[in-house]
Parts: sequence; C-alpha cells; structure tokens
Amino acid sequence: MASADFWTNQETAQVIVQQVKALKNWVEPYESLMARARSARELSELLELEPDADLDGELEAECERLGADLEEFRLRSLLSHPDDFRDAQLEISAGAGGTEAQDWAQMLMRMYTRWAERKGYSIEIVDLSEGEEAGIKGAVLEIKGMYAYGYLKAESGVHRLVRISPFDAQARRHTSFASIFVYPVVDTDINIEIRDEDLKIDVYRASGAGGQHVNKTSSAVRITHMPSGVVTASQAQRSQGKNKATAMKMLKNRLYQIELNKQIAKKAEMDANKSDVSFGSQIRSYVFQPYTMVNDHRTELKIPDVQKVMDGAIDPFIEAFLKQSGGVPAGDAA
Repeated sequence: MASADFWTNQETAQVIVQQVKALKNWVEPYESLMARARSARELSELLELEPDADLDGELEAECERLGADLEEFRLRSLLSHPDDFRDAQLEISAGAGGTEAQDWAQMLMRMYTRWAERKGYSIEIVDLSEGEEAGIKGAVLEIKGMYAYGYLKAESGVHRLVRISPFDAQARRHTSFASIFVYPVVDTDINIEIRDEDLKIDVYRASGAGGQHVNKTSSAVRITHMPSGVVTASQAQRSQGKNKATAMKMLKNRLYQIELNKQIAKKAEMDANKSDVSFGSQIRSYVFQPYTMVNDHRTELKIPDVQKVMDGAIDPFIEAFLKQSGGVPAGDAA
C-alpha cells in the first residue's frame, strides 16, 4: 500500500509550508542585504564623482544600519539546530522562599512577555499557578514566532534576584531564585511515512472454526516493517484487501507509538539538564541593591540598567550566549 494513503495531503502540506517558511527566512533577508550593499556601493562610487554632503550623510547612516543588520543575520546563522526555528514553551518555577520567590517568578514572566512583544511574537499562557499572597508559583508560556526557541534556549537555567524585599517590614536585603526551562514546541501530529520498499507483505490462509471460506483463499495478511522490525497481521476479514488495510493501520499505530516514545525520551533527557533552584547554580544574577547590575555568569556580560533588562531588553545576553556556545542549547553548552 502506498505511503500516500497514510501520510495525508494535509500533513504533507503542513510539512512543506514549514520547510518553505524556514528557507524563506534565510533567503529573503540575505537577498535584501545583498541588494542594499550593492546600492550603497553604487552610491559611494557616484559620490566619488559628484560629492554631495546630504547624500554622503544618508550613505553613512545606511552603512551603519547595514552593519547592524549584517551582524543580526550573522547571529541568526548560529541558529542551525533542527529545533531552532520552532515556537518555544517557556516554563517558570519559583524557588524556595515563599512570597519573595513567587514575586520574582512573576517579574520574570513579565520580562519574557515584554521581550516577546518586542520581537513581534505572540504569547499564550498555557498554565499558571498563582501565589497565596503575591506573585506566581509557576507558569508555562507558549511563545510563537520564527526562531523563538532558538533565541530563548539561552535562558534555560536558574535566575537569581538580589534586592531589598518589599515584603520585609525591616527592609532587609533578600536573595531569591527562580528557574527557567525552555522546550521546542513540536507538532502534535507525528507524521509517519511508510515506504513500500520497507515492507514485507505475506498472505496466507486464515485459520478458524469452520466456514466454507476458511483455508480456501489466502485472505490473511502479515506485514513486516523491516527498518523497525514491527510485525502486524490481520485475518478477521474475508477480504484480503480489508485485512491488509487493517494490518497497515495497526502498523502505523505502532510506529506512531515508537516515535512518541522517542519524543518522550528526548524531553526527559532535556529535563535532566535542569539545575537545582539554589545558590551557586544560577546562570544570571539581577542585583537591585546596593547597586544595579545584571550579570550573566556564563558569558560575563554585565548590564547596569536592570530596569531596562526587566522590561524585556535581554537580547544582548542571548546574543552573547549564542556567540559563546555556537548556538547549542544551554544544557549542552557547559
């Protein structure tokens, strides 16, 4: 039976659209940058022949913009992992410390929401557990946009807050922790391609009690999927065609379960990279008092404007991490 019978037109279209979209997000920016570079060069050559102060200023501004855009495109080139183009599922969990840690978790939730809005991504709150007094115990956000996972994977780890607690009547300085973990959002439908050349199909006479049909025609069907070794068989129907269809359906179901188990194992492997939400395991510290500083302990990038960072300006940290790690997920970069 042809694989097209089991890999529906709709599923095929979804895969093709995804692939085309990912390729266009490389080709179109590249072509645009090349066209702008050619135009800038042509204008530069023209200005050598006919100087013009106004055009010279425009050229200088365009060269600065072009340089920044080229750097952004170079950064994108680090997002080469097969999952980088996907949407991201971002999981926030408050560490020990009650209300203080739960408030910190909510602050991080706002930070990532603001970052996603700046990127033009959409945000869906998949799960939310509110704290008893303030803040959140945890939340799961689905951030949808091209390369959302590729960028946000840099954020996986423990985030540390140092500030004078608004919940402490004695105005003492507190240290709080919250963990961030990022998953790629994979398609809910697993496409199973069954190629004819991978199948061994045997027909044989059905066995059973009585009946003129039994043992007179080879209506029973056994299918062996050679790459996986999965074997299915059906002899319940009198028609060989119906038995074949039933065996193929059984095969697809079993292959689906095998693929699903692989994805579960992959997620479990990613979960194993989670750090303890405690002192000494943080990837980044956000200090509000006695001075203001956000320090990424992996790249040693420091930004003094903590309020700007908390408003979603985390791209410098993401860029520094991608350049240092070569774009591999945070859990694998150590």
